[in-house]
Amino acid sequence: MAFADRPLRDVLDELAARQPVPGGGASAAWACAIGAGLVEMAAAFGGLDEAGAEARGLRAEALELAERDGAAYAPVLEALRMDEADPARAGRLERALSEAAEAPLRIAEAAARVAELAAAAARDGSAHLRGDAAAGAAIAAGACSAAAGLVEADVGARRPPDPRVARAREAVGRARAAAHTAQA
Repeated sequence: MAFADRPLRDVLDELAARQPVPGGGASAAWACAIGAGLVEMAAAFGGLDEAGAEARGLRAEALELAERDGAAYAPVLEALRMDEADPARAGRLERALSEAAEAPLRIAEAAARVAELAAAAARDGSAHLRGDAAAGAAIAAGACSAAAGLVEADVGARRPPDPRVARAREAVGRARAAAHTAQA
């Protein structure tokens, strides 16, 4: 059963358990989805139908990415369990980490967009929901930063530099700027 279909208490218990999945990627995706939900609410009260519809799509995407993140990390765990003396281990781990970086990158980019939509809702929506929109922006910016950190952990040490690291950092810059704007 998908995490999104489970009671929140059960999901949090599973997150806290002594196991690697779900972890930071799923948590960042869930935070992104929460931020998007706040944008949807603020947009609905502010007559911002397009922003609300885009936030709804990003919320659904984030929940899907939470599932995908755990599945993508399984090959990393398998590679880490290999004997360190096995000559195939390093290559297998590098490939697995590269694949695992995709979901957090997409989470970071989705969260940056959520933060931007939240800033627009704070600016253009109902004055009574500016605080909710600003909260959505802050939550999304945190999700973006967390996800970008996972991209860096997975592929940040590569030479030549992996271009996904730059994309993740750019998303963080956008999200932080949007959150700052939403708070103003």
